[in-house]
Amino acid sequence: MTETTGPLSSPSPAPRRPDRRRAVKLVGLGALFPLAAACAVELPGSGEPPRIYVLTPKNTFPDDLPNADWQLLVEAPTAPAGLASSRIVLRRKLVEINYFARAAWTDSAPAMLQTLLIESFENSGRIVSVGRQVIGLRADFILKTDLREFQAEYMTEDGTALPEGTPPFVRVRLNGKLVQMPRREIVASETWEFRIQAASSEMEAIINAFDEAYGSILKRMVTWTLRRGEEIMTAGGADG
Repeated sequence: MTETTGPLSSPSPAPRRPDRRRAVKLVGLGALFPLAAACAVELPGSGEPPRIYVLTPKNTFPDDLPNADWQLLVEAPTAPAGLASSRIVLRRKLVEINYFARAAWTDSAPAMLQTLLIESFENSGRIVSVGRQVIGLRADFILKTDLREFQAEYMTEDGTALPEGTPPFVRVRLNGKLVQMPRREIVASETWEFRIQAASSEMEAIINAFDEAYGSILKRMVTWTLRRGEEIMTAGGADG
């Protein structure tokens, strides 16, 4: 057998393993880029807080209001879900509601309106025994109310959009029912509605229009309730 005496070939070098520490460093650097980008994104709760608004009770009433020695409980208004929150409603279309951004009432609309109504009765100086139904007082009458409209409207009565930059109209509509106790009989009912244009498109002007519209209803509702209740009590309609 012939023996080969030529030079032996060197074995192929083993493949290099990837440097895992270097890969980890690269991955770590790559992860920093999304974080850096996220710094420019506004996170939930980090923006400007909403401005909180409140309306005012009324304190001027006709001089001939009767003095009521009977007791009145005022229920919180019932309202559709779209109105029964602390968000301030706006409408641009007849079939759609929206809300102002970064603006809210101090409480849900029904709770706020109930408080203002009770304070207005107290400010009249003609009835002492008035309060919320939840406190459980014995009542001669309960005033039930239904909030049907409470929004700023960027449209005309027929639903046509207002020209850009035109101040909105504020519409408030409320129905009141006077319920005689203990029979729980509705003895009087009335609906009030006011639509007033804001002085400008600024939020403060819009809130002032809400205050004027609901204030007009407050005065009329207090006057109507005291007069109708006194008429019924004087006529001997109350159960003994």
